[in-house]
Amino acid sequence: MEKDITKLFKRDPTEQRFDKIKISLASPEKIKSWSFGEIKKPETINYRTFKPEKDGLFCARIFGPIKDYECLCGKYKRMKFRGIICEKCGVEVTKSNVRRERMGNIELACPVAHIWFLKSLPSRISLAVDMKFKEVEKVLYFESFMVIEPGLTKLKKKQLLSEDEYLKAQEEYGEDAFEAAIGAEAIRELLLNIDLKAEKDRLRGILIEVKSKIAEERTVKRLKLIESFLESGNKPEWMILTTIPVIPPELRPLVPLDGGRFATSDLNDLYRRVINRNNRLKRLIDLKAPDIIVRNEKRMLQESVDALFDNGRRGRVMTGTGKRPLKSLAEMLKGKQGRFRQNLLGKRVDYSGRSVIVAGPELKLHQCGLPKKMAVELFKPFLYARLDKLGFATTIKQAKKLVEKEKSEVWDALETIVREHPVLLNRAPTLHRLGIQAFEAKLIEGNAIELHPLVCAAFNADFDGDQMAVHIPLSLEAQLEARVLMMSTNNILSPSNGKPIIVPSQDMVLGIYYLSQSTENQEKDKPNGYFINVAEIEQALEAKSISLHSNIICRFETVDEKGNKIIEKYKSTAGRFILSSILPKHHKIKFSLIDRILSKKHVSEIIELIFRYCGPKETVIFCDKIKTLGFKHAFKSAISFGKDDLIIPKTKQKFVNNAKKEIENYESQYSEGLITRGEKYNKTIDVWSKCTDLVANAMMKEISSATKVMSDGRIETNSVYMMANSGARGSAAQMKQLAGMRGLIAKPSGEIIETPITANFKEGLTALEYFNSTHGARKGLADTALKTANAGYLTRRLCDVSQDISITKTDCGCKSKDSITLSEIIEGGNIIMSLSDRVLGRSAAEDVKHPINGEVLIKKKELIDEETCENIDTAGVKSIKVHSVMTCISQVGVCAV
Repeated sequence: MEKDITKLFKRDPTEQRFDKIKISLASPEKIKSWSFGEIKKPETINYRTFKPEKDGLFCARIFGPIKDYECLCGKYKRMKFRGIICEKCGVEVTKSNVRRERMGNIELACPVAHIWFLKSLPSRISLAVDMKFKEVEKVLYFESFMVIEPGLTKLKKKQLLSEDEYLKAQEEYGEDAFEAAIGAEAIRELLLNIDLKAEKDRLRGILIEVKSKIAEERTVKRLKLIESFLESGNKPEWMILTTIPVIPPELRPLVPLDGGRFATSDLNDLYRRVINRNNRLKRLIDLKAPDIIVRNEKRMLQESVDALFDNGRRGRVMTGTGKRPLKSLAEMLKGKQGRFRQNLLGKRVDYSGRSVIVAGPELKLHQCGLPKKMAVELFKPFLYARLDKLGFATTIKQAKKLVEKEKSEVWDALETIVREHPVLLNRAPTLHRLGIQAFEAKLIEGNAIELHPLVCAAFNADFDGDQMAVHIPLSLEAQLEARVLMMSTNNILSPSNGKPIIVPSQDMVLGIYYLSQSTENQEKDKPNGYFINVAEIEQALEAKSISLHSNIICRFETVDEKGNKIIEKYKSTAGRFILSSILPKHHKIKFSLIDRILSKKHVSEIIELIFRYCGPKETVIFCDKIKTLGFKHAFKSAISFGKDDLIIPKTKQKFVNNAKKEIENYESQYSEGLITRGEKYNKTIDVWSKCTDLVANAMMKEISSATKVMSDGRIETNSVYMMANSGARGSAAQMKQLAGMRGLIAKPSGEIIETPITANFKEGLTALEYFNSTHGARKGLADTALKTANAGYLTRRLCDVSQDISITKTDCGCKSKDSITLSEIIEGGNIIMSLSDRVLGRSAAEDVKHPINGEVLIKKKELIDEETCENIDTAGVKSIKVHSVMTCISQVGVCAV
């Protein structure tokens, strides 16, 4: 129907569709073919009638009518005169939206260089004419004349002459003896004289003979440029403009404001300057003005065209009101907010919304809480269709009314639609694949989106005011893809390291740590009771006959290798038996996994094992159960952060005094000339570093030993120590600053200040100590801002260069000598990354043999999995040769090995 209507108005409905954009140089003829008329005046609109001025920047004769199917003078109105050009005002009777498409042009009185091809390194114009950039710039901006044809004189071609030298040469050789020019005309003359094919052959000949490295690089660059011109069909002289295109007026609007003033696009100001200077130059040429005045006007025209294309790229920035730099054409195109990245590569989509996120602890891993108000808007088409199907509304109008009145049928229909329909949640910045995931929506009251606490790590989200966007997959294919590929339950592992990303954190970790606590001599303690199962333990806890940390004996149900049910008996705490009840049944998942104090690292290891042996489904169920358990016991433990929980070590003052005495000794050695200033500085830093470590160790020892066993068997550990030791929040380094001593601090230059801060935050800092510590705080904030921008740009460039790389073959056949050798990473005597962690998921480039008995552990080209990693660790293999993307010899893409 729509296509038929568009055919009626002689408009092809597909003409606006495009798949790609090609950017190339435009010839003067091409620019004139785009144009609907030449713009001769700098005027925009008549401020009395508000109508566009004739031949001005908004001329209706050139760009089209202001109102649909109405000429400017009003002689022809309505659609019946479609296509007629008014003989009075010259305006074509058509739709007003042509003012978004039609372009104009400005015929320049003299040629002008395009700043992009002059200033973008390497300068294309200077490469094409084989001159230095500075020399080309001097010619273009009327500082020097250039010899184009030396004739029989001693002058050389492309030689630069100052004005005095030019006049002297004219006197010496005569005006007609040689040809010299200035400005873009001179450069254009050189570009016109280039025979691209002959130049290409000449440069290839030079490349064979050239010996200097610098000359070779310059020749290669020039040859590339010449070949590019030949391949693309562009001509070098097109880099010098003789006519300028003017973009459609609706893309640089002039909007009337209250009070008779106007808001205008900066481009109008820039175009106006070009037109004014161009018209003035034409007048000066007609009047045969002195050469020096004409040259100055030509230079000003060049500068105004430069500002139009790329304001501030060269010379002074053209400013508008309030000294604000004017936004040029280049600024409209480049960067994140430019035309390409903002409008072409990424567009705003319909059926999407955004809101603040809050935690939804009662949600299942595959769910998210979606506010009803949002859901009604997002699922409107589905909702109308459902209401129609159920017979509550026969037209869209009726359905709209029902939705507006918020009838109960609407909510019932919405519940049915939402139940099986996945929604996509996205948090900016989307730095990896898991930044956008699919969830099943659960309708909730309020205005905030509820997010499952375990997916926060994947989104890098927290609940301090973060916002997230919701998108609805509309088609069945999109819904299927969202469910199969993007569902949060199918994205348990991190794409960067293959380890679980769905790991409890903060409150949950604290609750699990509290639940798994026990006394040091647990093995020797008498059991407080015998229990058959966890239900009995919970009843005893409810009756307060035992506590979570009481030692008990209970049965633990599991399965053997054949899947037969077996029952084992263990002695442990009640809390640990409660934890064991959520473990999946598998012969590799043993009670010993949870029979220890569980920190965040341990929980992550358990989740990894469950994923490996029991699969994703069991992992998701376990994660949801451990989340609930963690929150419940974090709340029950009533852990708080108090000033008295920060214990300053009694030996602190002794350590500080000893350090001061040592430094006094070094000071006296320095004053006596026994040690140099550098040695004294190094020794001082060393003494204070050791002192800080001693204080920190003493503090940790005192805080960790501040554990009380209550009369009911509960263990009360220092809450600050629990937070840091469990991995829930904070670290030993932060505790050191709170209750130990702040220690040495660095200047912004990275140099360490000799005088440390001996106080901690509990004691309070002196004015001088506080002032010294502000160095690091300010540097930290500045560094964070700079690093984020640099890292983001690097990621963008890496994605850009690697997007074509895909797996094209199974095996490229590269030799084992081309592979890379991996071994464990050791730093300061500590193993930072084990060999098994480094080789997991790679394929061996050669057979890996047992270092003692020579047995083949991994065959050549075999994938190294968790099981083989365990064999590597057991055998004590030191290094393994593996295939790498870096050494792949595939012609296109990479191989699977």
